[in-house]
Amino acid sequence: MRWNHLTEDTGTEGRPNTGPAALFGADSVVTRTFDTPEFRGITFHEVRARSIVNRVPGASRMPFEWTVNPYRGCSHACVYCFARKTHGYLDLDTGIGFDSQIVVKTNAPELLRRELGSRRWTGAHIAMGTNVDCYQRAEGRYRLMPGIVEALREHANPFSILTKGTLILRDLPLLRAAAEVTEVGISVSVGFTDTTLWRTVEPGTPSPAARLNVVRTLTDAGIGCGVLMAPVIPFLGDSPEQLRDTVRAVAEAGATSVTPLVLHLRPGAREWFTAWLGTHHPRLVARYERMYAGGSYAPTWYQRRITRQVHELAAEYGIGPSRAGGSRRIPTPERPAEPTRTGPTQLTLL
Repeated sequence: MRWNHLTEDTGTEGRPNTGPAALFGADSVVTRTFDTPEFRGITFHEVRARSIVNRVPGASRMPFEWTVNPYRGCSHACVYCFARKTHGYLDLDTGIGFDSQIVVKTNAPELLRRELGSRRWTGAHIAMGTNVDCYQRAEGRYRLMPGIVEALREHANPFSILTKGTLILRDLPLLRAAAEVTEVGISVSVGFTDTTLWRTVEPGTPSPAARLNVVRTLTDAGIGCGVLMAPVIPFLGDSPEQLRDTVRAVAEAGATSVTPLVLHLRPGAREWFTAWLGTHHPRLVARYERMYAGGSYAPTWYQRRITRQVHELAAEYGIGPSRAGGSRRIPTPERPAEPTRTGPTQLTLL
């Protein structure tokens, strides 16, 4: 699927625009911009997707097989985001374009309801937020997640959500209703509590403190919430004091678990992060070149050191590593075995 050629295009609040648009596995793409402050500088490409449940590659390390992603691109603008490369598949820029050109699958709820009702669907766990954040700012306008959560609840289909967005609290009643009939796992991503680092490396996200308040609110509402401590950024967010401050804050928020994940730099993200590093921390460029000389991941010894430190701190503060499958477990109704569904391949978090 590519942005191969021009199609009908609409601009600010539906007015004509001369910018690019193209097919996205559908008959047309509508491109919009909005003048409101929260969306200034962002272009939305509204598409009608052909499918919404995506299969994770078999070689993935992730403990789930299926994902749902109602958006492509992300206004969180995290400089390290591994999903940047996916914008290149659409002939869109993986740098600033990833942050400001957001693809919106406007038919995601109705499409999911149809796919969950298929005789081929076996009721497997569905993960959301593993590619780009389903509760990024665009969700405040398009409101796709309420319909998605309702569809999953109607089919008693287990699911999990990973987010940096505070907007998830809008859907708290729906999440509680879903948790009454199926397994629901919620995790919030908080890699560090250093506000100076946050403002430059995750400029479009809610603050770490605001995200930890999400953890606290969900926990108080009876929905256990884990924290993915990601990413731990070498030489910038990995000092013993920083790790301790973050784990302490996670514990105080009432998280059920904390799981560290060291920064990984895939093609697409690597180039953008390196450019950011050269601007903000030029003295670290050579150190990063050495650390990531072997590929996208930091050396195993470094990952193990960070994991050990975080787990020791977690034990000290009374929390532990995450359990595969999410932070809340409710028995699910048995469903008859059916042929395995096939679908599009989805990139994964790891």
